[in-house]
Amino acid sequence: MLLYIHIPFCDSKCHYCAFNSYTTKFNLKKDYMKALNIQLKHDLENYCKDKILETVFIGGGTPSTIKIEDYEETFKILENYIDKNTEITSESNPNSATKDWLLGMKNYGVNRISFGVQSFQENKLKELNRAHNAKSAITAIQNASCIGFDSINCDIIYGFKTDTFDNLKEDFSLAFSLPITHLSAYSLTLEEGTKFFNKSEVKIDDEELSYKIFDFLENNGFSQYEISNFARDKNYHSKHNFGYWQHKEYLGVGAGAVGYVNNQRYYPNKDLDEYIKNPTSYELEELSKDDIKVEKVLLGFRCILGVELSIFTEDELRRVNHLVEEGKIYIKDKNVFNKNFLLADEISLYILE
Repeated sequence: MLLYIHIPFCDSKCHYCAFNSYTTKFNLKKDYMKALNIQLKHDLENYCKDKILETVFIGGGTPSTIKIEDYEETFKILENYIDKNTEITSESNPNSATKDWLLGMKNYGVNRISFGVQSFQENKLKELNRAHNAKSAITAIQNASCIGFDSINCDIIYGFKTDTFDNLKEDFSLAFSLPITHLSAYSLTLEEGTKFFNKSEVKIDDEELSYKIFDFLENNGFSQYEISNFARDKNYHSKHNFGYWQHKEYLGVGAGAVGYVNNQRYYPNKDLDEYIKNPTSYELEELSKDDIKVEKVLLGFRCILGVELSIFTEDELRRVNHLVEEGKIYIKDKNVFNKNFLLADEISLYILE
């Protein structure tokens, strides 16, 4: 069982961000954490019981906008559901992840930290509406390492209108010089509800740029294990992400979180005020066997996990074999693997047509 905890507060709203987050209503932070703890306790008691959580992921929004002392009750509730093998990740932003905050999270048991850096270029940070500068990003990563975090992720976004391979190489090279063990390189997407939506001019559609980036990261010791994720070593792969890709069950705690238990997705209220009033009111979505199969195939082809051959029908296996003959995918140990993660959707749709 995995656990995702959502913190919906941000100091500023990034122009590309479609996640459930608020740059106002900061006066509700304490009430929100109380409501979150009610839901957390409820979900653990009802769905987890005597199990130990494999992973905990605190995301957002911006988890570092919550004061360290306001996490105390949350981690107290988690005590009986985690052990030394539980991967506990917290996202953070450089402007709010102070040394004291990072130390506090480490003392609570967080053993993996993820920084939303996105770029070390000042102009790009401003145009993305990020709340930090390059210097604060460098300092935050160095502080995390000094405190004792040995599993550190850095997010970098690419495909913005000012991006070239040369200036992206500068971003990545600076990241390499820092004590990071994992890098997430995300292609900019223009999602509905964001300031960038309907502004196609801000995005570069350049598949060749993606391939150049992937090769550059690989040549600098960061191996790709999913379309957007790279690690110095397999020990630094995100166990939490792997859990999603393997279609494991997960709890979703917080306004805008999503949970998946007993072939059902459940959605707590996205509205902050409504969530605080009733944190255990969920909207339910039943997943059919076909829904689950499609997700397993799509996710499996996006990463190194691959897809079990036994999941496919005879007709689908014929299409699998055709793609094997074409050199697009390969079979090993009763699993089929994708050679090019950028083609994951096309491969999946062709096989499942």
